[in-house]
Amino acid sequence: MTGPLSIFDRPNSYIGRSIARPDARRLLEGRGSYVDDLQLPRMVHAAFVRSPHAHARIRSIETGAAKALPGIVAVYSGDDLVPHVSPWVGVLTHLQGLRSPPQMPMAVEVARWQGEPVVMVIAESRAVAEDACGLIEVEYEPLAAACDMAAALDDGAPVIHAEFGSNLAWERLVDAGDVDAAFGRDDVRIVERSFRFNRHTGVTLEPRVSLVEFNPGDGMMTYHYSGQAPHMMQAILSKHLGLAEENIRLVARDVGGSFGIKIHTYGDDIATAAAAMILKRPVKFVADRFESFQSDIHARDHLIEGRIGVTQAGEIVALEIDDLTGIGPFSVYPRTSAIECNQILNLTGAPYRIQNYRARGRVVFQNKNVMSQYRAVGHPVAMAVADGLLEEAAHLIGMDAVEIRRKNLIVDNAYPCASAAGMKFDDLSHQKALETLVEIMDYDRLRAEQAEMRKAGIHRGIGLVSMVEVTNPSPMFYGIGGAPISAQDGASVRLDAGGALHVSSSITEQGQGTNTIIAQIAAGVFGVDIGRVKVTTGDTANVPYGGGTWASRGAGIGGEAVLQAAAALKEQVLEIAAAILQTEPDALDIADGNVVDGAGGAERIALAELARIVYYRGNELPPDMKPELIATRHYRVTDFPFVFTNGAMAAHVEVDTDTGFIRILDFWAVEDCGRIINPRLVEEQVRGGVVQGIGGALYEECLYSEDGQLMNASMASPMWKRRPRPRRWAPRAPARPAQAARRRR
Repeated sequence: MTGPLSIFDRPNSYIGRSIARPDARRLLEGRGSYVDDLQLPRMVHAAFVRSPHAHARIRSIETGAAKALPGIVAVYSGDDLVPHVSPWVGVLTHLQGLRSPPQMPMAVEVARWQGEPVVMVIAESRAVAEDACGLIEVEYEPLAAACDMAAALDDGAPVIHAEFGSNLAWERLVDAGDVDAAFGRDDVRIVERSFRFNRHTGVTLEPRVSLVEFNPGDGMMTYHYSGQAPHMMQAILSKHLGLAEENIRLVARDVGGSFGIKIHTYGDDIATAAAAMILKRPVKFVADRFESFQSDIHARDHLIEGRIGVTQAGEIVALEIDDLTGIGPFSVYPRTSAIECNQILNLTGAPYRIQNYRARGRVVFQNKNVMSQYRAVGHPVAMAVADGLLEEAAHLIGMDAVEIRRKNLIVDNAYPCASAAGMKFDDLSHQKALETLVEIMDYDRLRAEQAEMRKAGIHRGIGLVSMVEVTNPSPMFYGIGGAPISAQDGASVRLDAGGALHVSSSITEQGQGTNTIIAQIAAGVFGVDIGRVKVTTGDTANVPYGGGTWASRGAGIGGEAVLQAAAALKEQVLEIAAAILQTEPDALDIADGNVVDGAGGAERIALAELARIVYYRGNELPPDMKPELIATRHYRVTDFPFVFTNGAMAAHVEVDTDTGFIRILDFWAVEDCGRIINPRLVEEQVRGGVVQGIGGALYEECLYSEDGQLMNASMASPMWKRRPRPRRWAPRAPARPAQAARRRR
């Protein structure tokens, strides 16, 4: 009898099936357990006075009236926390030359962006704390602000950190081949264009929330956490609050969205933890929507000059970009604010065969809210720049946009290979993805329809993009330079006395279905009904050590650890079953919660009965057998710095040339993401990423005045406006707003 081709082809496998989320009903009925739902004995609430200035010296703080308000527990300034919290510095050694000064939870002496915490008020209720904030008088001496990222590098610009002598935080140059010689060829046509990418933020359904309790009896801190990387935060709190890591427990239950904004260190969260230690009672901080706009990390603030050289036959001979990005007054800890710029340099033009490539990236301090990593770090920027230039080049030489891609995309049998920026690729499928996209969108028909519509004064555009995505970072990428960021994950799988599986994993559930895929992997590999799999994530006291959820690594790294642990437990169970049944382990299998004959599938013993023998009647087993019914495995990516995936997307839009109104008619996405665990979850992720990308491309922007005032810090404020696009080179036609679809980070 021929057996299954792999463990994924077993009759009871759940891999590849659209399994509904086990927690969907609970969440839809409003029974989710979010941090703000928790009410602890003696709990108090924190609120913050935030700087109204982009840059100002703090002359004095008057707190008497606030402290006199009934219900006030404590009032702390930045100076008050200095003895309790050590500063942090947002640099990594693999970003050589990156500069950032030490940071504290709240401003000390100088506030450097509008919204930076200046004073923390602790009260019996959030309402009283907010009332007290209104009674605190802070005397500021406004200082000259450097808000515009380009002007911040000019001679005579206000220097935000005097010790550095300039506002340049980091610079990197990539120079492959001979770009100047390629552009100088007589047969090369050149397109030059400027791109402006809007600064925007995540706007998660659940804002940032911290609830921290400290027990002086045993020195234990429990941090209830709405975030992505519990073990990372455990290490950060240990390092900067002076507690041993084993005395800090991070608990992330349900999390209402993250998108990368909840993977960073925020001053108000650390201040909340410090206050809990000082007061020896639970302290809760919930950022309201206004505070979220002001203080959640921003992203995508880029000015990019680009040019591409092509022959009349459509061959790309050279690509050059110059990326200038503003990051606020600090590099965010611990992942830094230079990663997005670094990703753009690495990924621009990555799907294409380009021998001559030059890219300069400059990261600039400015007096705005800090900027760091957010969903699809750098990817939409890199792809929009390369494909935007390529489409203009196709227009210049009179070539179809699809045809010029066919000529230049890396061919699917060329792997392994490296990009011009030195990125090592394997098993990608750009050509196949493009052809699939062209087929499903009926490209030729759309082009013909577009031409006919243009005659009638109806303007429809068709835009395409080919992309490379960075996923599953290896230890080569993070964990460098002392940052407590783990690139491995662990999983434990245990069989209980009733025959159910209990899985604990170091990745976290952020609303994307992580717990579902963990259950699918464990149930399918081991051989039980998925309804009998219970999953625990997000609790450092109960899960193996690992990196958490970021960079599309949950299934690829955390899922692999679950697979290996489930397989190891199955092997152990079959050895026990073989001893009980007096046969060989290879003759047995597990299906639907029973040990069965491997050949015919006849049931031999229920897992519940086997487990009861192990747990209650161990005397019935051979004396030398030491069953445990639990297995733990860890996994990390090796050989490559990342696991790369690829895709192709297209948008069909209609533009009213009188009003500028844009109507999205169609959107198509082709993803080569490897083995699909749950098609429904994949579709949800792609659909959500597309919608989020459309928001960033067309509607979302954190608007600042010239003096650094955030002008739309609520959902009711306008989020979009036109602004002139800066240019260094004279482009062939007026520059257009950069638009890009964004994928899951």
